[in-house]
Amino acid sequence: MSATLPRIAGNWALFLDVDGTLLDIAARPDGARVPAGLREVLTALSQRLGGALALVSGRTIASVDRLFKPLLLPAAGQHGAELRRSAQEQVQRVECGVDFEPFRAPLEHFASAWPGIQIEWKGQSLAVHCREAPGSRGELGVLLADLAGKADGIVVMDSRSGFDLRPTVVSKGSAVEWFLGEPPFRGRIPVFAGDDITDEGGFAAALRHHGIAIRVGGDGKSLALLRVAQPAEFRAWLSQSAGAPETRASGDAR
Repeated sequence: MSATLPRIAGNWALFLDVDGTLLDIAARPDGARVPAGLREVLTALSQRLGGALALVSGRTIASVDRLFKPLLLPAAGQHGAELRRSAQEQVQRVECGVDFEPFRAPLEHFASAWPGIQIEWKGQSLAVHCREAPGSRGELGVLLADLAGKADGIVVMDSRSGFDLRPTVVSKGSAVEWFLGEPPFRGRIPVFAGDDITDEGGFAAALRHHGIAIRVGGDGKSLALLRVAQPAEFRAWLSQSAGAPETRASGDAR
């Protein structure tokens, strides 16, 4: 357990990435599992923080909800294109004005030549996973850059599993900014935890508001000054702060 992370304070607002931060990275998104005890830890922390705990993910909010069912939390999905302030409210979709349909035929043609590539069409964002076809990354990056260059308002982001494409008008940083303007997050110290390049916007937003940025895994350059080695270590920190038993990496508590 890292000694560099402070115990969670009652005036914090916690913003937590999902894959690679709360959950161990899976080869495919549908292979992700919620470790036993994690739902209970998140519930306890949310109650302690008066509801100021949100999941901020590249996944859709519907996908996040399926993973953590029956637990529902405030959430941002598709890198901030979807927002939900509380479990009792409907998902708000940010008007982004982007169209990923022109990407479909070129990407499906490319994927047909590279078994192992998985394309996630999320509506307001797109993810192309090449973890199971690592040799494709360079050529895939060139293709995506070319397609995005012909479109309006779309940015390509490297990720640990491949590439994420999102509208330029949203980011995990814009999601944090939105939450901080809403109760129960308003007036609290923002703490953002993530594992990837796609989380740097969240780190930046937390730091702009004199908060804390935590990087889980990785040894590359990051705005986050606090780091833990892997999701299991991060979950142990959450468990200790919640006063709950440590969560286990194996098994899925449903």
